[in-house]
Amino acid sequence: MRKYSNKIIMELGSELCSALGRLRKGYVDAAEDLILLIDDSKPYPYEFVVYRLTGYSPSSSVTDQGHLMQGGELKKDLLTLILDICDSFELRTSDYDEKTLDNETLAKNSNVSTKTVQRWRDRGLVARRMIFPDGKRRLAFLESSVNRFFRAHKAEIKRSAKFSKLTKVDRKRIIARSRRMVSFTNCTLSDVAKRLAKHTGRAVETMRYTIRKHDAENPDKAVFPHLLVSLDKVKKRRIYQDFLKGIAVQQLAAQHRRTRGSIYRIINEVRALQLLESPISYVYNEEFDAANADQVILTVVAEPEEQAPAKPVKAPADLPPYLKSLYEVPLLTKAKEQSLFRRYNFLKYTADKFRKRIDLNRIQANHVKRIETLLLQANVLKNQIVRANLRLVVSIAKRHISGPLNLFELVSDGNISLMRAVEKFDYARGFRFSTYASWAIMRNFARSVPKERYHLDRFSTGHDELLDIAAGLRTYEPQEGGIAELRDDIEQLLSHLSLREQTVLMSHFGLNEKGESKTFEQVGKDLGISKERVRQIELKALEKLRDISSD
Repeated sequence: MRKYSNKIIMELGSELCSALGRLRKGYVDAAEDLILLIDDSKPYPYEFVVYRLTGYSPSSSVTDQGHLMQGGELKKDLLTLILDICDSFELRTSDYDEKTLDNETLAKNSNVSTKTVQRWRDRGLVARRMIFPDGKRRLAFLESSVNRFFRAHKAEIKRSAKFSKLTKVDRKRIIARSRRMVSFTNCTLSDVAKRLAKHTGRAVETMRYTIRKHDAENPDKAVFPHLLVSLDKVKKRRIYQDFLKGIAVQQLAAQHRRTRGSIYRIINEVRALQLLESPISYVYNEEFDAANADQVILTVVAEPEEQAPAKPVKAPADLPPYLKSLYEVPLLTKAKEQSLFRRYNFLKYTADKFRKRIDLNRIQANHVKRIETLLLQANVLKNQIVRANLRLVVSIAKRHISGPLNLFELVSDGNISLMRAVEKFDYARGFRFSTYASWAIMRNFARSVPKERYHLDRFSTGHDELLDIAAGLRTYEPQEGGIAELRDDIEQLLSHLSLREQTVLMSHFGLNEKGESKTFEQVGKDLGISKERVRQIELKALEKLRDISSD
């Protein structure tokens, strides 16, 4: 969504963009008709706007607020609303029985620059975004819309055309003067255009357009030849890095002899590219697609007070001070943990959804900022989850100290595993995160601690489903039994299965005494059945275990 002055119109736009496709064209046309009725100096109620666009009155819960909007701001919001609705479906030029002009054609026919057309749009010229016969979507102006605007702004149109009519002599003088300015001073195009505008009494955009057009048509005689060459990715990223270091945009513009607007475009382009290049992983849940998901999921509900306050956990005496401080962070309740993971994954899901809408040809700074904000909010929640579980890493690391690895190195290594576990944990399965994280941390230590590798290899399945199911039986606390507890959990699960099902799982996943896993074909030969039958038995057994763990 683009920027709106009235949030209530933005919300209305979101609803209209989700309406049936056959209705959206009618909303666009109704919005243009409403713009013609609005007086900039008068206030208008929300109910009036909704009725003029849809033919229906909004619910009383909204109209009771008595929300009034100033005509000038409302008109701009409606111009924005039209573009948002147009972008939400395929509106074609053939959908209208009249001539349609794109931005360049309107500028050429009116003998003005495209910047002048942009100024007309700011004054109320209605633009749609439509698909032209060549299959490309771009700004479009209905001939009727243009004629109405011209009739209402005769003086301005006449003045714009007058200032656009530069003779060949005028153009030569402008180019010659701009060339002298550049040769004596290190001016940017923006500086030159402003000085020429003051000297000639014409618009700054007219000066800029004249110089750019000359350079494009005469590259060997260009006043600003460096502007004809696009910056490569390396140079753009360097500009962005300088901006992050605190170098002002104005200084960067002078350094690279470009306008501040072009520097901002480069910065936004690099930000957008970084978002597109960085993967956003999350655990999807169907509730994320609900119409009111934002309101339901992101609303933080206060937890009920416990009858008795939790007793503070005393840190082990043999820990250094910086690790003892971890025990001051309270553990998460199950409800709090579920809420954090739910919001964390939803924020990343939303960010990824908006990221897919990035158009590098039309980068919107607000759109990029919104994605960055969502990811930042998600990262805050992730840090909250990690901090509450850091003592888990310390507990496991203390029992794995051996060889060249000290406690600090093990904790650092375990923290990485903990953060990865946050990324992959599926909160919807109802398990406690501590069990899942404990297994992830121990598997990681198995690669660095040979003794632990032997034990974990006996229970490593090659896929975590069985262990995830076992995690649902109870919350694993590493100080209470370590690997033996995980094995007990699995054996408790297997006791609910038939003998054949137990045999298949134990043989395939290497849960027997030898710790050797077998293929479906090998298990089938042992049982005298086909490997396909073995696969079916395993799937059925896993389904039983999932049902048991979810009870």
